[in-house]
Amino acid sequence: MTVILVLATFLVFVALDIMLRHRKQVHAAATVVAAEARLEAPAFIEGFLVPEDVRYHAGHGWALRERKQLMRVGIDEFAASLLGGVKQIEMPKPGRWIRQGQRAWSFYRNGEKAEILSPVEGEVVEVNTEVLNDPSLLRKDPYGRGWLMTVSVPDEDSVARNLLPVEIVPDWMRRSVERLYARQPNFAGAVAADGGRPVDDLGDGLSGSSWSELTAEFFLT
Repeated sequence: MTVILVLATFLVFVALDIMLRHRKQVHAAATVVAAEARLEAPAFIEGFLVPEDVRYHAGHGWALRERKQLMRVGIDEFAASLLGGVKQIEMPKPGRWIRQGQRAWSFYRNGEKAEILSPVEGEVVEVNTEVLNDPSLLRKDPYGRGWLMTVSVPDEDSVARNLLPVEIVPDWMRRSVERLYARQPNFAGAVAADGGRPVDDLGDGLSGSSWSELTAEFFLT
C-alpha cells in the first residue's frame, strides 16, 4: 500500500510538472508573438509613418543602430512627402566626416534645392547608390530601400543625446503636421485624400520659392 501511495504521489508531481512546463511554453510563445506584432505593426501619426525602432533628429532625419558604432541614416516620411518629386540627390562620399546637425544632403527639383541636416556625427562608410539612381525610393520606402548612407559613429552616446527623446516623438510629429497645415491648408486635403495617408508629392503645385522656403523651415536649414 505504501508503495502505491508513493507511486501515486510521484505521478501527481510529474503531472504537475508537465502542466507547469506547458504553461510556461505557451506564455513564452505568446510573449514572442506579441513582441513580433509590436515590431511589425506600423506606427502612423497624423497619417505619416513613424517607425518606433529608429531615432529621429528635429530636422526630420532618422538614425538606426546596425551594430556597435555603425548607424544607417535617412529621412523620415514627413520629409520625403514634402520633398516629393526629387530628381537628384547629392550626398558626401565615403570617407568624409559629417557633423551632427550640419547640412549633409541636398535634394533638387525644378531647379530648386532643399537641404537636410545629418542626424549623426561620424565618417561616411557607404552611400546608397540605388537611391541616387532612383530618388523616387525616398518617397516609396523612406525607412527601407530609400536609406541614404551608413556612418561610423565613434561616440554613440553623444549622438544619441542630441536626437529626440523617444517619448516626445509623437507630439513632435503632430506639431510638425499641424504647422504644415497652418502654412498650407490645402495639404490637409492632400493627406486625407488617401484614407489619411499623404499623397506622393506634397510639394506638387507649389512654386519653387515656396517649396524652398517650406523645406528650409521644417528641415531647420
